[in-house]
Amino acid sequence: MSLSVERRLGRGESWLTPRRVVWASVAVVSVVAVLLALRLTQSFAAKRSITNKGNMASVTVTEAGRSSLPTTISIIGTIGARFDTPIGVEGDGGRVAAIFAEAGDHVKRGQVLLRLDRSVLEPQVANLQASLELARAEADLAAAEYRRAQAVGAAGALSAEETEKRRSNSVTAAAKVTVAAAQLAEAQAKLARAEVRAPGDGTLLTRTVEVGQTVAPGTTLFRLAEGNEVELRGEVAEQDLPLLKVGQDVSVRLTGTSTVYSGRVRLLGAVIDPQTRLGMVRVALAPDPNLRPGAFARAEVTVSRAARIVVPQTAVLTDDKGSYVLIVDAQNKIERRAVRVSGVVANGVTIAEGVGEKDRVVATAGAFLQVGETVRPIAESAGSS
Repeated sequence: MSLSVERRLGRGESWLTPRRVVWASVAVVSVVAVLLALRLTQSFAAKRSITNKGNMASVTVTEAGRSSLPTTISIIGTIGARFDTPIGVEGDGGRVAAIFAEAGDHVKRGQVLLRLDRSVLEPQVANLQASLELARAEADLAAAEYRRAQAVGAAGALSAEETEKRRSNSVTAAAKVTVAAAQLAEAQAKLARAEVRAPGDGTLLTRTVEVGQTVAPGTTLFRLAEGNEVELRGEVAEQDLPLLKVGQDVSVRLTGTSTVYSGRVRLLGAVIDPQTRLGMVRVALAPDPNLRPGAFARAEVTVSRAARIVVPQTAVLTDDKGSYVLIVDAQNKIERRAVRVSGVVANGVTIAEGVGEKDRVVATAGAFLQVGETVRPIAESAGSS
């Protein structure tokens, strides 16, 4: 002891002061409170454990069985006429005098669609017809004179020189007939080309000309779907093109409609576009009033059927680590299993890897379960096809 303590003790003073008594009481109360808290926590934990063991979560599970599913290839494109024929003016062109057909009309081969102004061509044809008649008359007269010269020349009444002259006149007159006939035929052909006619049976797709318009050779006035044949002109991915074959059945749907139109693969492209990595496909379709050229369409081709693992869409979960499902193992504990989804089908999604045929997959409410948690599985019958 120090000298000051010894002095206090010598004077009969106690070390147990009121302040020390208060601090000692506080320490004792704190220790008792901590001990009571630990005791209560252990008691609640034991009760919760007993309760959880008696009320395990019930979850619906399904076996990830295999289903026979088709492998399909999608073709996206537009409807077009198989024989989209442009129709224009042949010859020198001119002013449109009359139009006899509209877009959407069904026309026959040789039907007049449009007529150009013929006020100049018709008089030319009439003039050349008269010239031909005159040339024929002169040729007949020259031929008759030559025959007479031959008859009297044998008797010596006409010199040989005169006879030869008349023969030459007859030949010249016949040549003039040929020239006049050729000129008339040319004028008649020009007159015929003043009428634009349909080159075949079909439906007019467009008309881009009006009465009074002056048109030039090479200008497209109409477009004709010859034969009324239509097709889907689409594109497919580079890796899918080798799976397609000419003659395969195709199901075609127009945008916004549920009607299915049957078709067949008619033509496959010989090259791949180096920019888009897509290849060309042509699908022949049966004529139908609803299959209008220019309409957007989507087609599907079934190229094979294979057995694949299918699970419900609600069974597949996703987080920052990727897609996964929850499996109930043999001890009825929750296990996480990473999966790779390969496609979507009518009754769920197809799994390429990560799940076996006999695995029990949690079908719904997987997000509320914890890995390692013990559950009570309720089997759900797996659909098969």
